[in-house]
Amino acid sequence: MQKPTGGYELPISEKYMISIKEAGAYFNIGSKKMRRLAETNEGGFALYSGNRYLICRPRFEEYLLKLMENPSETAEVLGENDCVEYQ
Repeated sequence: MQKPTGGYELPISEKYMISIKEAGAYFNIGSKKMRRLAETNEGGFALYSGNRYLICRPRFEEYLLKLMENPSETAEVLGENDCVEYQ
C-alpha cells in the first residue's frame, strides 16, 4: 500500500523486523512485557538499534512456539505464578 508521502507501508506479517509497539499489537502482548522480553533477549530475537529495540518477527515466533511446548518455562518467562496447562 502506498503512503501519501510516496513510500510504501508493508503489513506487519510481511516485515522481518518490527518495533516493540508493532510486536505488541501483532502478538497481543503488552508493550511493557514486550520491552522486558526484548531487554532480556533470552530467545535471541531482539536487536538494539540506536535508541530502540527491534524484534525479529520470525525468531520471536519460533521463541513463542518453544515456550508453548514447555508450559512451566512459559510461566517463568512471563512472570506468572499459576500457569494453567490446557490439554
